[in-house]
Amino acid sequence: MADRSAPSCHLRLEWVYGYRGHQCRNNLYYTAAKEIVYFVAGVGVVYSPREHRQKFYLGHQDDIISLALHPERVLVATGQVGKEPYICVWDSYTVQTVSVLKDVHTHGIACLAFDLDGQRLVSVGLDSKNTVCVWDWRKGKLLSMAPGHTDRIFDISWDLYQPNKLVSCGVKHIKFWSLCGNSLTPKRGVFGKTGDLQTILCLACARDEVTYSGALNGDIYVWKGINLVRTIQGAHAAGIFSMNACEEGFATGGRDGCVRLWDLNFKPITVIDLRETDQGYKGLSVRSVCWRGDHILVGTQDSEIFEIVVHERNKPFLIMQGHCEGELWALAVHPTKPLAMTGSDDRSVRIWSLIDHALIARCNMEEPIRCAAVSTDGIHLALGMKDGSFTVLRVRDMTEVVHIKDRKEAIHELKYSPDGNFLAVGSNDSSVDVYGVVQRYKKVGECVGSLSFITHMDWSSDSKYLQTNDGNGKRLFYRMPSGKEVTNKEELKGIQWASWTCVSGVEVNGIWPKYSDINDINSVDANFIGQVMVTADDYGIVKLFRYPCLRKGAKFKKYLGHSAHVTNVRWSHDHQWVVSIGGADHSVFQWKFVPDRKLKDTLHIAPQESLVDSNSDESDSDQSDVPELDSEIEQETQITYRRQVYKEDLPQLKEQCKEKRKSAASKRRERAPGNSIRLHFVHGYRGYDCRSNLFYTQTGEIVYHVAAVGVVYNRQQNTQRFYLGHDDDILCLAIHPLKDYVATGQVGRDSSIHIWDTETIKPLSVLKGYHQYGVCAVDFSADGKRLASVGIDDNHTIVLWDWKKGEKLSAVRGSKDKIFVVKINPYMPDKLITVGIKHMKFWRRAGGGLIGRKGCIGALGRTDTMMCAVYGWTEEMAFSGTSTGDVCIWRDVFLIKTVKAHDGPVFSMHALEKGFVTGGKDGVVALWDDTFERCLKTYAIKRAALAPGSKGLLLEDNPSIRAISLGHGHILVGTKNGEILEVDKSGPITLLVQGHMEGEVWGLATHPHLPICATVSDDKTLRIWDLSPSHCMLAVRKLKKGGRCCCFSPDGKALAVGLNDGSFLIVNADTLEDLVSFQHRKDVISEIRFSPGTGKYLAVASCDNFVDIYNVMSSKRVGICKGASSYITHMDWDIRGKLLQVNTGAKEQLFFEAPRGKKQIIPSLEVEKIGWASWTSVLGSCCEGIWPIIGEVTDVTASCLTSDSKVLATGDDFGFVKLFRYPAKGKFGKFKRYVAHSTHVTNVRWTYDDSLLVTVGGADTSLMLWTYEMEGHRDSRQCDSEESDLDSEEDGGYDSDVTRENEINYTIKALSTNIRPMFGIKPHLQQKEPTLDERQGVVRGSRPPVSRALPQPEKLQTNNVGKKKRPIEDLILELVFGYRGKDCRNNVHYLNDGADVIYHTASIGILYNVATGSQSFYQEHNDDILCLTVNQHPKFINIVATGQETQQICQVLL
Repeated sequence: MADRSAPSCHLRLEWVYGYRGHQCRNNLYYTAAKEIVYFVAGVGVVYSPREHRQKFYLGHQDDIISLALHPERVLVATGQVGKEPYICVWDSYTVQTVSVLKDVHTHGIACLAFDLDGQRLVSVGLDSKNTVCVWDWRKGKLLSMAPGHTDRIFDISWDLYQPNKLVSCGVKHIKFWSLCGNSLTPKRGVFGKTGDLQTILCLACARDEVTYSGALNGDIYVWKGINLVRTIQGAHAAGIFSMNACEEGFATGGRDGCVRLWDLNFKPITVIDLRETDQGYKGLSVRSVCWRGDHILVGTQDSEIFEIVVHERNKPFLIMQGHCEGELWALAVHPTKPLAMTGSDDRSVRIWSLIDHALIARCNMEEPIRCAAVSTDGIHLALGMKDGSFTVLRVRDMTEVVHIKDRKEAIHELKYSPDGNFLAVGSNDSSVDVYGVVQRYKKVGECVGSLSFITHMDWSSDSKYLQTNDGNGKRLFYRMPSGKEVTNKEELKGIQWASWTCVSGVEVNGIWPKYSDINDINSVDANFIGQVMVTADDYGIVKLFRYPCLRKGAKFKKYLGHSAHVTNVRWSHDHQWVVSIGGADHSVFQWKFVPDRKLKDTLHIAPQESLVDSNSDESDSDQSDVPELDSEIEQETQITYRRQVYKEDLPQLKEQCKEKRKSAASKRRERAPGNSIRLHFVHGYRGYDCRSNLFYTQTGEIVYHVAAVGVVYNRQQNTQRFYLGHDDDILCLAIHPLKDYVATGQVGRDSSIHIWDTETIKPLSVLKGYHQYGVCAVDFSADGKRLASVGIDDNHTIVLWDWKKGEKLSAVRGSKDKIFVVKINPYMPDKLITVGIKHMKFWRRAGGGLIGRKGCIGALGRTDTMMCAVYGWTEEMAFSGTSTGDVCIWRDVFLIKTVKAHDGPVFSMHALEKGFVTGGKDGVVALWDDTFERCLKTYAIKRAALAPGSKGLLLEDNPSIRAISLGHGHILVGTKNGEILEVDKSGPITLLVQGHMEGEVWGLATHPHLPICATVSDDKTLRIWDLSPSHCMLAVRKLKKGGRCCCFSPDGKALAVGLNDGSFLIVNADTLEDLVSFQHRKDVISEIRFSPGTGKYLAVASCDNFVDIYNVMSSKRVGICKGASSYITHMDWDIRGKLLQVNTGAKEQLFFEAPRGKKQIIPSLEVEKIGWASWTSVLGSCCEGIWPIIGEVTDVTASCLTSDSKVLATGDDFGFVKLFRYPAKGKFGKFKRYVAHSTHVTNVRWTYDDSLLVTVGGADTSLMLWTYEMEGHRDSRQCDSEESDLDSEEDGGYDSDVTRENEINYTIKALSTNIRPMFGIKPHLQQKEPTLDERQGVVRGSRPPVSRALPQPEKLQTNNVGKKKRPIEDLILELVFGYRGKDCRNNVHYLNDGADVIYHTASIGILYNVATGSQSFYQEHNDDILCLTVNQHPKFINIVATGQETQQICQVLL
């Protein structure tokens, strides 16, 4: 059976044995429903003692190490370890995620705490700074962040009696924090002489600024404010790990195994010593306590949970047990009873009842246990030890039968034969020993064929053969009991195996990913009856495969929960359960097996949602059982949007060219030209790799995009308006529900999304900072307040924004494969769907994260590639279009049916008030009723259906449809071929917009005396465009190959076209029919030019370094220009038609005489004197200035001179169109620059009368027309032009004062570190008259913990006997002379209707009273103040903000 699909049955987590007591504290609580919440491995567990039932939270993908309970005791926050750890806030009742907090911490989250009203959550990271973060957890928003301490922090708590105060403690410190605005400010606790400076492990806050903390030596330290006031010595005999506050008082638990209860004043009530109770043992250590009413929960270091009822305190009830610290490897199941046996490095062997979910026996051994096996009759239990010995116990009473040590290395595997006569013992000594059970385990054989340690073994059903796997991945066979190796393949063929736990072998090939280390799957167990097997690996994943599984890279279902490596996995004797054990998390998981037939009954139960998909996953195979991708989709997924250089890199690149800049700045340079250009019309629409990017606006205009331009097209007037805020390819567009705003997302290193108004063409919001490389999909919510976007980074990150505030609400990694569409649920803005390559996911927002569930296909088929999606008319209905032409109908996350809609992929879908409209690759638009039951009408996009007055030409019938939109009684259709059509409901089609298709556009020629131009592209079409106001395509011809250049003859009747295969054509300029064609070259024809005048000669340049000259009249080649060392890029004739100027890829400027092609050497001074018929060259002294400073990185690809030889237009690889004065002598000339094309501008040409500049963009396929405007014609317009790269002194320069101020460097200081730490009381809390005590510190503040002054001596010794002793007061600031005017501005203001003046100098804010001449001071800054402003709003009277040189801004109330 070579079926590589995932099995249809699945596993459900039923019970977890264990509790994480080691390295954690305060992680065990009662919920409001009197259930117990804790965690083990990567699972949050909610246990109901009444029903003896567990619920699981599976939202983490690594070890959970911290937990906090919300004050209402329903919600739980848990934090995990990992490279990018996150915090989940989840509901203990439903075990569903409420919020995810991420993207801030690294390494792990050590502690968590909710504040009194449960609105905020504080977390501490495991990074080197132990960062403290405060979150608005419902929004998933970070409110404040500060470095916590240089050493580990063990506990943090909010002061429940003072708002905005926190306390944290850890290695040799305690800190008291205040949260003011968004800044967290700490003060270190002063130990003084009251107690020793030592590590504080836990704390609890009480009234009146009192804090109790538990120390490493067992004392309790009592703090008032930040000072230690007293200690309660010997509260515990050793470290106090946990402290829990409740209404009755406090409970503490320590390493001495005692739990102590204290009243609210910390007077002792009672002691419970767990070591002395029935269940107690020596070395019991308490890690967590929780006191609620008369019940106390206790968690211990060794993974037990006790419940103590106060009036029966000597009889604690043991709720949960698990293995202690040390790896857990040994697992065996009883052959006839629902029992599992486990053994660990903690030297204990334990027997668990799978029915009662309880530990029923435990026995401690002398050595760590590494493997276990139960004899076939269930009487004996064999245990393999780490020291090379093995022990056999009686299962009944755990008494020893025999203990044998024949090996020095660990025993990793042992198994009884099916007939019960033999025990095979495999060791790390690379051998297997065979013992006779009946002969009291006498050694009867040895297998010595392996060269590495033995990892797995299986007996044949007749007990005559044994197969082994070793560390090298070798599979060997032995005859039993002698141990002789079997190599004869015939003998092996008929063997039936009694069990299958080996990881190598033909039957289990499919469990291995294609490229995998042979050791990362630790265990396998096959269920022969159910034809499934289960595997355990090093990544904490339990997987379910079909058995046998013959071909590599088979599909599977995967289950998360274990955090580290899963060491072993076994089916129970009746195949009802799977038991898996975790190595480092030493937990035992029991999974219920849900076979195929039962799945149908459980379909209405939604799958367990999680951040990591714990249902089925695609395996890493080449999915040969998946239908091939449609060619168009295949092509699209291979497009890369990465650029070698992005426009964002320009400032850095210029910075690197500093030396060049300096030398250039010293030279006088030509001014930029006075004339300018303005974008007038764009031919093109981006359809080939985008979808649903075409809409009607409120006013009936049409909005779409091409290149880096958002276009608003008025179809009545045939005019366009442009949004030019982007600087690279726009990849997606969405319209606001009110149809007045549009969101567009672009390519970029840190790519941005712009939301702009279609009426005013002004940006309303720009969103940046979260998407790398580009944004491929956007969507507005139904209320228009939110925006969802998808990036084209490797994880296709999905971000949900509040776009008006520019705030990221939530983000999540979407999928490894491309996502095509994101849609927000119109009824519930917290829900969305994404579709893409083999991807259909339903997301809901949870704080700062999104939680996804895959669409459940059930028995209806496999996940197809989805190309489009919409929501239906109820909140749970969704519809998606597949790459095979089906429409899938979803309710909630379940697929309920599919409807065949198109031949080939369904690329676009639109929901109407009563029904839907779809468009596909088959070129058909279909209208459907509201349930997709009936197709009401179809429209085929054909040339025959074009309305009589329609301008332009349809390139082909049935073009692939990429976008559909409805409105104003029409259907708007965008095609892959770059056309936009309007379909009337009655049938006729109007062509509105056209452009080239996918492929680079290089060829461009303007007509010698008509407003017409020709373009030729890699899309294998030659097109003629009308440049007059009708703006349409006049003619099109398909070519056999793509073309790179074209040129009109001087009389405009013929058109020469150079093709990519080395041939060229001359066609009739009106009909585009062939006149003549030639092929003398094999490489691309890069430039083609008729000689001026009569057009007697045609020069044809190719990429194989030659220019051929043809006589047009005789149709013969008359000359060849040789001597270029690289491909030819540009060519110009002189006026007489006798001389050719040629540029090459090696930046050579060469001259050839026509018609023979003889090379000429002409000095540069002479070149300027020659009259050229055209100038499209980019080299030579006349255009030295057009090369930018970063000329090594980028190329100037094209240029063209106006007929009056005054302005040179250029196009470059950055997508800039620039205008220079001609001649552009001297380096780095000044220019005006325009952005509209995205990447390289491949060609630029002026029309015959210079009224328009025509430009083509290579990969952006667009043809742009710019109107040429003379100086003085400039109306103020947005985004007209930018000035050049350099602004030197002589260009107006700076005033000397400005220059000096500009050059001030504020960082070079002897003391650039903070001398005085920041501190302060919120201004409105300050008392007006400082008391004597307060004055002892700095005015208006409390005493700083560190001061510049030496500490005051305790008693001041004076020798003036007669004087009274009086305390020395600190200095008080009385008067400040000076005002900072040298480098600041607008920093003096009146306050209080002119009664006071506020200004600053040094690090002091000064309030000067005009009437009295007195000053008062704000002294909270610790470095120079550089700016000051006053809040003018009547609500915030007298609020001043001042900014200083270092890191903080203060806000002051005066």
